[in-house]
Amino acid sequence: MSVIGIDFGNESCYVAVAKAGGIETIANDYSLRATPSFVAFAGRNRVLGVAAKNQQVTNMNNTIGGFKRFLGRKFNDPHVQEEMRSLPYQVEATSDGGIGIRVNYLDEEHVFTPEQITAMLFTKLKEDASKELKTQINDCVVTVPSFFTNAERQALLDAASISGLNVLRLMNETTATALSYGFYKQDLPGPEEKPRNVVFVDCGHASLQVSACAFQKGSLKMLASCSDSVGGRDFDMKLAMHFNKEFQTKYKIDASSKKRAFLRLLTEVEKLKKNMSANSTKLPLNIECFMNEIDVQSSLQRSDMEEMCSHLFARIESTMRKLLSDSKLALEDIHSVEIVGGSSRIPAIKHLIEQIFGKPASTTLNQDEAVSRGAALQCAIMSPAVRVREFSCTDVQAYPVLISWDDSDGPHELKVFEQYHSAPFARMLTVQRKEAMTITLKYEPNSVPFPDPFIGSYQVKGIKPDANGEAQEVKVKVRINGNGIIMLASATIYERKESEEPASPGANGEQKAGDASGQQPSSPQEGDDKKKIITKHVELTIESKVHGFLSADLHKFFEEEMKMIANDRQEKERIDAKNALEEQVYEVREKIQEDGALHQYIEPQEASEICRELEETENWLYEDGESCEKGVYKERLEKLHAKMNPVRNRCEEYSGHEGAFTELGYSIQQTLKAVEQYRAKEPKYDHLSETEILNITEAAQKAQKWYEDARTKLVGARKTQDPPVKLADIRHETQTLTTCTNSVLNRPKPKPPTPPADQQPNGPSSNNNAGAAGGDQQDSNAPKQTTEDSMDVE
Repeated sequence: MSVIGIDFGNESCYVAVAKAGGIETIANDYSLRATPSFVAFAGRNRVLGVAAKNQQVTNMNNTIGGFKRFLGRKFNDPHVQEEMRSLPYQVEATSDGGIGIRVNYLDEEHVFTPEQITAMLFTKLKEDASKELKTQINDCVVTVPSFFTNAERQALLDAASISGLNVLRLMNETTATALSYGFYKQDLPGPEEKPRNVVFVDCGHASLQVSACAFQKGSLKMLASCSDSVGGRDFDMKLAMHFNKEFQTKYKIDASSKKRAFLRLLTEVEKLKKNMSANSTKLPLNIECFMNEIDVQSSLQRSDMEEMCSHLFARIESTMRKLLSDSKLALEDIHSVEIVGGSSRIPAIKHLIEQIFGKPASTTLNQDEAVSRGAALQCAIMSPAVRVREFSCTDVQAYPVLISWDDSDGPHELKVFEQYHSAPFARMLTVQRKEAMTITLKYEPNSVPFPDPFIGSYQVKGIKPDANGEAQEVKVKVRINGNGIIMLASATIYERKESEEPASPGANGEQKAGDASGQQPSSPQEGDDKKKIITKHVELTIESKVHGFLSADLHKFFEEEMKMIANDRQEKERIDAKNALEEQVYEVREKIQEDGALHQYIEPQEASEICRELEETENWLYEDGESCEKGVYKERLEKLHAKMNPVRNRCEEYSGHEGAFTELGYSIQQTLKAVEQYRAKEPKYDHLSETEILNITEAAQKAQKWYEDARTKLVGARKTQDPPVKLADIRHETQTLTTCTNSVLNRPKPKPPTPPADQQPNGPSSNNNAGAAGGDQQDSNAPKQTTEDSMDVE
C-alpha cells in the first residue's frame, strides 16, 4: 500500500508519494507532473486531465474547468454568478438550489454536481498514481485553501468519497507548505528556545494565501492566515480585456462576442504574462486566424502590465499587511519569507514582499510541488503503512465561530472559537435544560467569504427534568476536527439521584459522585445520615442538519461513478479494437505491395482480392463502422487474420529454412567429427563401444540423406505455395540427431575400482612403525595438521 498527497488546485493538480528515499511527485500518462483540473465529455468518451485540457477549444461546451470554486455553494451565490460570466459551459440550478453542470455524455444530456466532477478528476489522479506505483491506492491527504468553510470542506470530502478515496485528513494548503519546509530542517530551535517564524506567500491561479508559522524542532504552529480571491487568472483577464479593446479599434473585431476566440486570447496572454516575468523589454503578441480569418498583432511591456494591474497588486499588498497585523509579529521576528504558487513569480509581487516584510522573497521550496509534498508527508505520518518520524502540526481556525440556543430566558449566543484558535480542538459547554433543545453553529457574520454563515443545526433529544422536576446538566462538545470541520460532536446529560447506599460503577456507565461538582463522597461514617448521590452519564441523541450530501445520495453518486469507470474501460477496449483493425488494414496493404515484405509469398489474384477487402474495410471504418461495439471490430480483424495468416506462415517458413538447415548441417558435422576422433583414439572417447559409434554414425548418415533430399525438394518450390518441407520437420531432424549423439558422447567415464585396504600405499602393511604408534601417521601427500601445543614452534 502507498500513501499519497493530493494538491487539488483550481488550474492543475499535483500528486506526491512518500517513499523510502523521500518524497516523489508522480507523473501522469503524459509524463507531466501537473494534471490540469479539467473534465471533458466527448460522445461516448469521458476525458480527464491533460487530454481534457487539450480539447478545450474544440469542445468548449463539454469541457469543465474551474469547478473547484463551486464546491459546497448554491446557484444563487453571488460568487457563483460572477464565476459563471466567464465560463464556456452551461451551469444551472438544481431542484435543491445547488449547482448543476449540463453536458452531453453518451449522446444524452446529463447534469452533474461540482462534487461529481471533482470525483471524476480524483478518479484520474488515483488511476495515474496506481499505474506509476504499481499498487493499490487508498489512503490520501487532500489539501484545501485555508479560507474554505465547513460547506466547502464537506463537499470536498464527499467528492473523495464518491471516487473511492479514503481521506485521512483535509489539510490546509498553507499548513502543507509549512510542513514541506520544516520537516527536513535540521537547524530548527529546540522546544525551550524561541521559535523560528516564517511567512509563506502562496499566490496561485485563483487565490492568494499568506500565512505565518512558528517552527520548533519536531513541530510547527500556524499563527495566522489571510487570503484573497486574487490570482494569476485575474492578471490574465485584465490583459485579455486590454488586448480585446485594442483589437476592437485596430481590427474591428470583438473577441468577447465569441467564446472560442476569447479562450484563445486568454491562452496567449497567459504565455505573454509568464514571459514578462523574465523580461522587462517589450514583448510581442501574435495570433494567427484569430477571428474572421484575421491575424492579430500587438505588444506589451512589463511596466505597462504592472500599471494596468495596479488594483490587483494593491489587494495583494493589503492581504500581506493584514497578515503582519494578525500574526502580531515584528519585522525583526520574521526569519524569512518563502514563496510558492505559480503567480508568485511575478516580479512586482516579489518587490511587494521585500517592501512589506523587509526581506527578499526566498525560493527554498519547489513553488509548484511544495503543497503536494507536504500533504504526502502528513499522509505518511498518519498512515500505519509507512514509518516516518513524528512532526506535529498545530493549525488554526480561520474564522470565529458562534453557538446559539433558546430557552425560557430567551435566545443565547456566545463565541465558542475565536479567530486563529488552535485546531484540532474540542470545547465542552454546560447548560441547564429540562427539555429537548436546538443548537445552532455559525460563523461570525461578515467574517467569511461565503454568503451564508450557517454551519449546522443540531436538535438534542432525550433531555428531561430530574426527579424533582428541576433542570439537569447537559454538556455539549463542540469540536474542530482534523479536517477543519466544525461540529457538535456529542451531548451528554448528567442524571443525579439520591440513594441510601453508595453505588459502585455499573456496566451502564454509572459512577459515584458526592455533589453537583462531581466530587467523590468520603467513606460513610457511623451515624451519618447524609444521602449519597448517584450520577449517570447518558449520551443524548442528536439529529443534525449540516452541509453535504446524505448517505443515500453519496451511495447513488458512487454507483454512478463506478458505472462511468466501467464504461471508460469498455470504451477504451472498443477504441483499442477499432485502432487494431485500422492498423492491420494499413500494415497488410503496405506489406503486400510490390516492394512489401509479403509480396513474393502471395498470388497476384489473391493480393488483388485482399486489397479490395482492405479498401472496403477502411471505408466502413470511417462510415458505418465509426461507433460499433468491440466484438464487431474483433470479428473483422479475425477474418482478416484468417486470410493473411497462410501468407505470413509461408513467409515465416521460407525465411526460416536457411537458418534451420544450417543448424541441422552443424549437428551432422559435429557428430561425424566425434566419430573421427573416436577412430583416432582420442582419450575422451575411449570408454565408448564400437556399437555405440556405429549407431551415431548411422544416425548422422541418415540425417545427411534427409538434409540433401529436403534441399532438393525446395529447389523448384514456388514461394506462393506452401513449402514441401516444413520448418518443424527440419527442427525435428536436428533434435533427433542431437539427442541420439548426446546420449552417447556425453556418457561419463566409469570410475576406476578402489584397491583393497592392505594394498593401499599408506596402509598398515606398508608402515609397521605407524601401526605400532597407533595408526595415526599421516599420509606424506596429505596436508599437515598441527596440534595446539605445537603452534608456538617457529
